[in-house]
Amino acid sequence: MTDMPTATQPSPATAPDTGHATPIIRVENLTKTYASGYQALQPIDLEIRRGEIFALLGPNGAGKTTLISIICGLVNPSGGRVFADGHDIVRDYRAARSRIGLVPQELTSDAFETVWNTVSFSRGLFGKPPNPAHIEKVLKDLALWDKRNNKLLTLSGGMKRRVLIAKALSHEPQILFLDEPTAGVDVELRRDMWNVVRGLRDAGVTIILTTHYIEEAEEMADRIGVINKGEIVLVSEKHALMRKLGSKQMTLQLQAPLGQVPEALAGYPLELADDGYALVYSYDASREQTGIAGLLNAVTGAGIEVKDLHTHQSSLEDIFVNLVRERQ
Repeated sequence: MTDMPTATQPSPATAPDTGHATPIIRVENLTKTYASGYQALQPIDLEIRRGEIFALLGPNGAGKTTLISIICGLVNPSGGRVFADGHDIVRDYRAARSRIGLVPQELTSDAFETVWNTVSFSRGLFGKPPNPAHIEKVLKDLALWDKRNNKLLTLSGGMKRRVLIAKALSHEPQILFLDEPTAGVDVELRRDMWNVVRGLRDAGVTIILTTHYIEEAEEMADRIGVINKGEIVLVSEKHALMRKLGSKQMTLQLQAPLGQVPEALAGYPLELADDGYALVYSYDASREQTGIAGLLNAVTGAGIEVKDLHTHQSSLEDIFVNLVRERQ
């Protein structure tokens, strides 16, 4: 914690204060090129709002870890600036880093140390004076209080994940980075962790989440950012993203099977499914005219009897896969 990154270019110690609307994290023209010549980050501009859950999605090697590591002060940028709660992460490193908690994927503390000592020690690393009341509150909030005197090696995988979060919260950060917080844990524990994260957000902590689980972002995030090949492809409100880019499908369950789509319906984007017992119609849900009414009339006119119908909204995973594929 004592090594301070060197500045890559002149910059003020703090960002201009424009009031309550100032984002808690601001990334300006950020780049990273390693000594090998590999450019991990293209010029990136990004703002993260105070008090939100922001999910950062991207395939392996997309630049997620590099971006987070720079914001957290663990890796030096090649160019650009980053502000954490108004503090430049290079020029005002200690103040910026004190605002940030980072939950890594792996627990690296002494396995023979107790939960209480591990979390308390993390607080001291940031120069914070002892505060047993705060440590007690963190452990209770994370359902770790009964385990406070347990050694880390005796804990389950899920409890160890909670200790990681407790360590990151020990110094009372306003920003919390969660790097794949539920990787490798079962579904029940994953949902339990989601509740913990929502509770932190409700307490005023800004959450930045990286995840490979698309349903995690879909369930929790307020906004979604997609990074691919070191470039921010898209940032959007989650619901706006799904409304804007998501397509819908309507499936018509038929009384009798069809061998092929009838000529009378050739003008509609239809596919046969379920051994001919279903017609699947894809349409853009954002358009005023979906064509459904005309399709249903054409189906009736073709003498096709429909037993049932239902619609399906594209998931965030569908949208993510399509976005990344378009950028290949």
